[in-house]
Amino acid sequence: MPTDTANLIPQESVVSPLTMLYKWEKEQPDILYMTQPIGDTELTFTWHETAQEVRKVAAALLAKNYPKGSRIAVLSKNCAHWMIVDLGIMMAGHISVPIFATAGQETISYVLEHAGCSLIFVGKLDNTEAQEIAVPASIEKIGFPYPGAVGASWEQFTDIEPLSESPLPDMNEIMTVIYTSGSTGQPKGVVHTYQTICWAACNSLSALSVNEDDRIVSYLPLAHITERVLVELASFYSRMQIRFVESLATFTRDVKACQPTLFISVPRLWTKFQLGVLAKLPQKKLSFLLSIPFVGKKIAKKIRNEMGFGSARLWASGSAPLAPATIEWFHTIGVDICEGWGMTENSAYGTGSVPFKADKIGCIGKAYDGVELRIAEDGEIQVSSPCNMVGYYKEPEKTAGVFTNDGFLRTGDKGVIDAEGYVKITGRLKDIFKTEKGKYVAPAPIEAKLMENPIVEQVCVTGTNLPQPIALLVLSEQAREHNKIGIVESLRETLTKVNNSLESHQKLDRIVIFNEEWSIENDLLTPTLKVKRHVIEDKFKSIILANHKEDIVWND
Repeated sequence: MPTDTANLIPQESVVSPLTMLYKWEKEQPDILYMTQPIGDTELTFTWHETAQEVRKVAAALLAKNYPKGSRIAVLSKNCAHWMIVDLGIMMAGHISVPIFATAGQETISYVLEHAGCSLIFVGKLDNTEAQEIAVPASIEKIGFPYPGAVGASWEQFTDIEPLSESPLPDMNEIMTVIYTSGSTGQPKGVVHTYQTICWAACNSLSALSVNEDDRIVSYLPLAHITERVLVELASFYSRMQIRFVESLATFTRDVKACQPTLFISVPRLWTKFQLGVLAKLPQKKLSFLLSIPFVGKKIAKKIRNEMGFGSARLWASGSAPLAPATIEWFHTIGVDICEGWGMTENSAYGTGSVPFKADKIGCIGKAYDGVELRIAEDGEIQVSSPCNMVGYYKEPEKTAGVFTNDGFLRTGDKGVIDAEGYVKITGRLKDIFKTEKGKYVAPAPIEAKLMENPIVEQVCVTGTNLPQPIALLVLSEQAREHNKIGIVESLRETLTKVNNSLESHQKLDRIVIFNEEWSIENDLLTPTLKVKRHVIEDKFKSIILANHKEDIVWND
């Protein structure tokens, strides 16, 4: 389905991030751009200061005489120097290779070897010692100027005259190789040119009405496409301000200090925010207060302010489907979450639900300007746009397999489009499984129904070769403190309600409750907080295949 192109920035009009850096350096040198909290202090960067640091990084990289187009890795949590280095790599004529800050040794080693990286910048990490081991001695390490960073001193590295020239890249040159989070198998290196990824960033400004008055907090991984395009690159084109989150412990403090006008998150965190509110104000009491004229609006405003959303005009969610019940809950407190959809392969620029429409909850919105979207015969969503990747790095066979003969990207997501052009995802092709009866089941819609129960925090529906599907789930932290009898009653009621809405071959045989939270650390979540379905199925295979008489099973 083609879209309107009235607000579209044509390909030939897209300029590089460096062009914008030089523009702001000259025209708005003293305007605040980035704020980096460090303990009780703040490190700030105006556009002039940012450009000076970038020019030093570029000069230092050029002094190493790497061949043009060398791959330079970045392994760090989000911080001001992550973005400074990214621009410096561009200015020096090289290619950035971001690595998730939560990546394990195997992933780090694989990416560095596969991309053939010459150097790696290492910044803030949670497991520095273990992750550093994965970097071979042949690859030079430069540490960011933060406590605990490893590698050669940042101060020594940048003790150099800033580059005086203002080079610009060819827009068809490779800008970055972004490795997917690897929920199944080894991560693939997605190749984007300046043209592909910057086209998406430029057009996102219009799609989301972003401008220089906006403020955003950067905390989702910059190694992921969404943060890279909609936060980092978008900031270069819009001149919006960015504040970073120092740590998980300071998250609320940093969000409140930023007072973001735009706030982007992922389903796992939206659920955490909701549970945090309900821990202080139980649902029954909250519903009563919200129902009182005048009082309800004050309560909703107070909750938003406590979350740091007092100035926000746009809230968004992506990476995975957000349960409609969660979106509806936030709507009651005046937080209208607009779901969007995209993937690394199309620069996270696919569809969006902006502006928010209550009657379209559960949809991922309409195709953005310039994106042509269609549903294939097998239900797969396929997209064509100028921001589709060039291909997978060093993997021509996989590249050929992911594009159709007429150039559409095979997304792997199944979906439907309504009469107004709104798209609803019905599951992932690779997640659909076949039961013992030979019937196919799409787990995502069933998981969304189970998530309507607020005591359910994480869920995975599975059932390959089982008589009926089953649900594996983790309870919320608050629910774990309740007595088992009450939990069983609540889940049994949910199980009955969900099964009554399903066809016979989809009905759940049982629910299995796990005490251990699924996390990045235990390898059950990707760095973008999506469930690693196949890892969970493999790790808990014996539990999944066990015979149980009960419909609610505790895996103690």
